Amino acid sequence: MDDGKTQQDGQAAMSSDGAGDIRTMEEFSAFVGLSRPTVSKYFNAPDSVRPATRQRIETAIEASGFTPNLFATNLKRTRTRVLGIIVPSATDPFYMELVRQLEMHASRAGYVLFMLSSNGNAERETEAIARLESMSIAGAIVVPLGTQGPSARLANLERRSSIVYVDCAPDANTPFVGTDNAQSIGLMVEYLCRSGEPPCFLPMPPINRNAQARLAAYEEAMAQVHESPRVLALPKCLDWDFERYGHEQTCHALKAGLPTRTILCANDRIALGALLAAWQANLPVGRTAHAQLRIAGHDDHPFARYSGPPLTTVSQDVQGIAQRAMSALLTQLGEPAGTDASTPKATLFAGQLVLRDSA
Repeated sequence: MDDGKTQQDGQAAMSSDGAGDIRTMEEFSAFVGLSRPTVSKYFNAPDSVRPATRQRIETAIEASGFTPNLFATNLKRTRTRVLGIIVPSATDPFYMELVRQLEMHASRAGYVLFMLSSNGNAERETEAIARLESMSIAGAIVVPLGTQGPSARLANLERRSSIVYVDCAPDANTPFVGTDNAQSIGLMVEYLCRSGEPPCFLPMPPINRNAQARLAAYEEAMAQVHESPRVLALPKCLDWDFERYGHEQTCHALKAGLPTRTILCANDRIALGALLAAWQANLPVGRTAHAQLRIAGHDDHPFARYSGPPLTTVSQDVQGIAQRAMSALLTQLGEPAGTDASTPKATLFAGQLVLRDSA
């Protein structure tokens, strides 16, 4: 077998001229001194070959600069090793970290991850689904739009490919991985009520089911502490510009009069806008004696620790969500993902309270 060839043989092969001219898998196989199937096996799943063979191939890659056209190779197969992911925003830090984590897990399993963004637009989501269908993907991870469940086009993709939904819960029959909003919002409400005035709630625009879930979680959490919910005005918009929305709505609420001096925002991006509105109104925010307002968020946005003051929030387990979502998808594809087939369709991860200076 090629895996058993000596390291000297490999070094001799790699010392030949023409390394910079390698363009095909066959040429690279000859360069490294291994068979085409062995080299292909490495590029499909690096962990599937022996450590010595993997090191030999990686040394050859570094020496030659060879990069296989895995995308073209996948398109030639009846069943590709391409996975798709559709997110609502290509600039949101949560989704970008989710993609980064998913890409890492996909690569380890020998799959290529192809990301598309719906930009918060239903038509763009339909176009993204069509693009993935044209690529004959093996499966997809989707953060869906809308409040009524998956669109007709998404439902069609479910029938043709393996799908796992993330962040926004779909219908009960499709695998879903996300944050336990009831637990995470409840954790924040309990803390705010225990440490000061009960919070009013600045919700997300009704862009997806996650917005509904967090509003419902706030109302339920307030009931649990025997307080009446106080929800700030919500315009009927479907805008993903959360910072602007948080700023405008908080400015309006400050002029109209807040029902309480504590604001819980549905996510940190809204809270960042709320902090700006408070600063412009010369209202000190924080936990100190001279503070006139407390503001808290949800998600633990990368900028939350650098806001003024640093934002109290709830962190989401992005790493756990990504790992579980990819594991669930690979299980559907028949891969050894290390999960039990009896695992529940919905997996919810608990949030963790992150105390900073804003509340």
